[in-house]
Amino acid sequence: MSDLLTRITIDSDRMHGRPCISGLRITVADVLGLLSAGQSREAILQEYPYLESADIDAVLAFAARQADHPIIAAE
Repeated sequence: MSDLLTRITIDSDRMHGRPCISGLRITVADVLGLLSAGQSREAILQEYPYLESADIDAVLAFAARQADHPIIAAE
């Protein structure tokens, strides 16, 4: 999984510091939004031909890692 995560970069000078596909101005949130709206991997790759299938894998791996942080409930 660590190899996949090298495809995601965070740069304060690009897209306001939001996590992006390395070298592109497509954010992790953009790809997740497409997937959650029901877009298939194939449709996304067709719509964004500069993306690779491994980029979508990296987005999912990044999101899984982010979701694995404990949330402290307010009392």
